[in-house]
Amino acid sequence: MLELILGGARSGKSRLAEKLAGESGLAVTYIATSQALDGEMSARIQQHRARRPEHWALVEEPLALARVLGELAAPQRCLLVDCLTLWLTNLLMLDDEARLAAERDALLACLEELPGRIILVSNETGLGVVPMGELSRRYVDEAGWLHQALAERCGRVVFTVAGLPMVLKGAAL
Repeated sequence: MLELILGGARSGKSRLAEKLAGESGLAVTYIATSQALDGEMSARIQQHRARRPEHWALVEEPLALARVLGELAAPQRCLLVDCLTLWLTNLLMLDDEARLAAERDALLACLEELPGRIILVSNETGLGVVPMGELSRRYVDEAGWLHQALAERCGRVVFTVAGLPMVLKGAAL
């Protein structure tokens, strides 16, 4: 089962993903895409770690997401990826158009072939005003295109607001 959970900052999307993973009855591997580049991000990472059960496996991968998914996916495993917009930011900051395209295309190509349950978490950034800076606009565009492509492939898509999930596609929660 392939699921996409979208929402704004502090919308409850990660908590929902963690709840679904925990209730799956499967072994859970949490794939973190963030990097502790400063103190504030380190604190956010610690908050997420403290919330997760200790028996969950953790893999930190900021760039090669498709490779890691392919290596770890198994019929009796739930992979929780948090989050795709940080992964996208990591790729954008490389300033390597070819690498961004290759990693994005590899992710989209591998998803439907993966066994087990895959839960993808991402920030919905396209609900506000158009950003002023070129990089910010590119980020919003790339995230929007990625979300559309993922939603097409996923069996369930959920949008979270104020901790409340709204199922946009697929089975009710």
